[in-house]
Amino acid sequence: MAVKIVIGLDGTDTGERALAFARNLASQVEACELICAYVVEWSPFTFQTAEENAQRHKRREEEIKVANERVVAPAVASLEAAGFKATGVVQHGDVAETLNRISTEHGGSQIIVGRVSNDGFTKRIFGSSTQNLVMHADVPVTVVG
Repeated sequence: MAVKIVIGLDGTDTGERALAFARNLASQVEACELICAYVVEWSPFTFQTAEENAQRHKRREEEIKVANERVVAPAVASLEAAGFKATGVVQHGDVAETLNRISTEHGGSQIIVGRVSNDGFTKRIFGSSTQNLVMHADVPVTVVG
């Protein structure tokens, strides 16, 4: 049975460090699958008109597409080129809750995320979200600096 590691990517150098750490770890495990995950922070708790909701849905689909094209697909391709089994997932939601859910749904045994980023948006996402993930995840979490 393969060990499955979920890697929380954020499109920055921090995510690249988490990816490099996961790649190194996976190279030491006989059977390992890497799951590259990108979470677009999204709150379902806003009240809008029907037209605004339709626009929001369209924006949401575009965000998934862009995150997959720019971050997840290249990470998966680089892992596969290096001989690893890898898949990608892009979802909307609370970062900590969603990474934990992705890990649970995919049978992950560990989550690897980055700690620090220069980007304010990413820092906001992976700052307190990392702390929440560490405190509430169902599997061990490795935080890469």
